[in-house]
This record gives sequence, C-alpha cells and structure tokens, in this order.
Amino acid sequence: MSTPIDLQATFIPNEGEFFRVKLALEIAIDEVVNEPGCIRYELTEATEDRLVLTEQWASQEDLDKHSKGTAVQDLNESLSALLAEPVKLEKL
Repeated sequence: MSTPIDLQATFIPNEGEFFRVKLALEIAIDEVVNEPGCIRYELTEATEDRLVLTEQWASQEDLDKHSKGTAVQDLNESLSALLAEPVKLEKL
C-alpha cells in the first residue's frame, strides 16, 4: 500500500485580485475532489495577501495524473495573470 502524499500550495495574488484567485481555486477544487486518489484538496487559509491549498493524494501515481490533468491546466491558465509570483508547492 502506498503512503499518502501531502502537499501545500501557496498562491500570492496580485493586488486587487484576491477574489478572482479564490474563485479560480474554488472552481478547481470542485473538479479535483472527484479525481481518483484525491483524499483532500481544500483551501486552508485565505487572506488578502495569500491563499493556501492543502492537498493529500493516495499515491504518487494519483498525484502525477492530477498534475497532468485538465483541472490543473485550466487553473494554471486562469491564474496566469492574477498571481504576483509563481505558485509555491511544498511536500509536507
């Protein structure tokens, strides 16, 4: 049995773009929570200057599939002009 993979993604919105970033994340969350192997995918912090998404995946294979999936591609596209810096993704 695989060990679950825990991640945290931090998003720093451009000034005035908090609500658009939050909406884009909420749309992605609705899609991703139904992906195979998704145990947790939720916003755990949302302030005007940063949003934190906490993820847990059943296996590295599930995470790899998610990373290449349409939900992530759509999210990256929708956030491309809204973030002050690249998304910081950390394994926990």
